[in-house]
Amino acid sequence: MELLSDEELEREAEGFKEQGNAFYIKKDYAEAFSYYTKAIDMCPKNASYYGNRAATLMMLYRYREALEDSQQAVRLDNDFMKGHLREGKCHLSLGNAMAASRCFQRVLELEPDSSQAQQELKNAESILEYERMAEIGFEKRDFRMVCCGCLQVVFCMDRVLEAAAACHRFKILKAECLALLGRYPEAQSVASDILRMDSTNADALYVRGLCLYYEDCIDKAVQFFVQALRMAPDHDKARLACRDAKALKAKKEEGNKAFKEGNFEAAYELYSEALTIDPNNIKTNAKLFCNRATVGSKLKKLEQAIEDCTKAIKLDETYIKAYLRRAQCYMDTEQYEEAVRDYEKVYQTEKTKEHKHLLKHAQLELKKSKRKDYYKVLGVNKNATEEEIKKAYRKRALLHHPDRHSGATPELQKEEEKKFKEVGEAFSVLSDPKKKSRYDSGQDLEEEGMNMGDFDANNIFKAFFGGPGGFSFEASGPGNFFFQFG
Repeated sequence: MELLSDEELEREAEGFKEQGNAFYIKKDYAEAFSYYTKAIDMCPKNASYYGNRAATLMMLYRYREALEDSQQAVRLDNDFMKGHLREGKCHLSLGNAMAASRCFQRVLELEPDSSQAQQELKNAESILEYERMAEIGFEKRDFRMVCCGCLQVVFCMDRVLEAAAACHRFKILKAECLALLGRYPEAQSVASDILRMDSTNADALYVRGLCLYYEDCIDKAVQFFVQALRMAPDHDKARLACRDAKALKAKKEEGNKAFKEGNFEAAYELYSEALTIDPNNIKTNAKLFCNRATVGSKLKKLEQAIEDCTKAIKLDETYIKAYLRRAQCYMDTEQYEEAVRDYEKVYQTEKTKEHKHLLKHAQLELKKSKRKDYYKVLGVNKNATEEEIKKAYRKRALLHHPDRHSGATPELQKEEEKKFKEVGEAFSVLSDPKKKSRYDSGQDLEEEGMNMGDFDANNIFKAFFGGPGGFSFEASGPGNFFFQFG
C-alpha cells in the first residue's frame, strides 16, 4: 500500500474536518465527532482539529473528554485562542472556576477586546464568590442553624450550576443540603442522576443513604453507607453517618425492649440517650420523643409526656401518633380544650370511626368540665356509693349552713350561703339516679326541667335532717358552734 505524502494527508484531513463541520451545523454531533476524529488520526499535530472535536464533545455534555482535547489543542498551539476559551468553559462546567479564570485571562492576553472571554471571566468570578458563600453556609449545619445554612448553600449551588452544569461536586453539595432540609425526593433525584452516569460515585451513594437515614429507613441507609465506603474507604461523612445510624438503631431497639418488658424507667433513659446521638435526624427523633412520652405517661410524668409530644410534633407536624398521645395526656390532666384541639387535628387528617369517637368523648368532657363539678362540691370521687354521697352531704351541709355563720362578716355569710346552696344542688342531683345518670352523661339538667337558679337548699336540708325543730346551732364560745338535736 502506497503511503500518502504529508500534503495529501493534510488535504484528506481537511476534507474530514469539513465534513465534521457540516454535521456540526446540522447538530448531528455524533457524526461530527466521528469525522473530527478521522481528521485527528490523519494529522495529530493540528490544534484546530482538537479544538473542533472539543466543541463537539461539549455539545454532547462530555466535558472531561472535551477538556482533554482543549488542553491538547493549546499544548500544540499556545496562541490558539479558541482552544484556551474552550478549555476555560470546560473547567467552568466541571466546577473548577480558578483554572477557568486562568484560561480566560490567557484569552484576553491574546485578544483584549474579547467580550466572550470577559463575560466568562465574570462567570468564573461569580462561581468563586458563590463557593465562598456556600462554604460559610455549610459551616452552619448544627441543628439550630441547619435551615439557614443549608438554604444558603442550595441558593448558591443553584446559581453556580447555571454555569457549571456538569459539576458533580456542586450537585452533591446541593443534594446533601436538600437532605438536611428534609427535601428528600429532590436530594434523591440529584444523587440518582449522578449514579446513572457513575454507579461508583461514593458521594452520591452517601447522599442516597443520608436521605434514607433521615426518613427512618436505617437498615437501607446503612447498606448505602457501606457501599460508599467500599468505593472510598476514607469517606469520613459516610463513616460517621454509618456509625450514627447503627448506634441510633441499637439504642432505640434497647428502649423498645425495655418498654415491652415493663421496665419503664430504663426505657425512659434509653430513649433519652438515643435522642443525643444525632439531633439532625428529625424523623427518628420525633418517634423517640413520642416513645419517651408513652413511657412518661406510664410513669405518671404527664406534663413531661405532653412536652415530649409537643417536641415530636414540632419536628414532624404530620405525626398523628404524637397528637393522639398528647391528647390522651391532656385528657388525663383534665385539659379538655387542648385535648379537643388535638383530636380535631387528628380527625381532619384521618376521618376514622375511632378518631371520631375520641373527639366526641373529649368534646363531652369539655362540656362537662364547664359545669359545676358536683362530685368536687361534695368532696367525693365519681365512683362514690349512695352512702358515701349522703355522708359527704351531711358533713358539708353542716359545715356551710348559714346559721352556723350568723356571727360572721356579711361577706363571709354570703360566701357560706353560696356554698350551702351548691352542696344542696350537688346532693339533689347525685342522690337521684335519673338526674345523676343525665349529669354523668353530660346532659344539661336545666333542659331536663331542673332550674337550679330557683333551687332552695333549705328544703333538702330539712328533709335530710328530719324537718324543722330537729336541730339547732348553739355557741360554745367565740366562733365555736355545735349541733343540738331535739
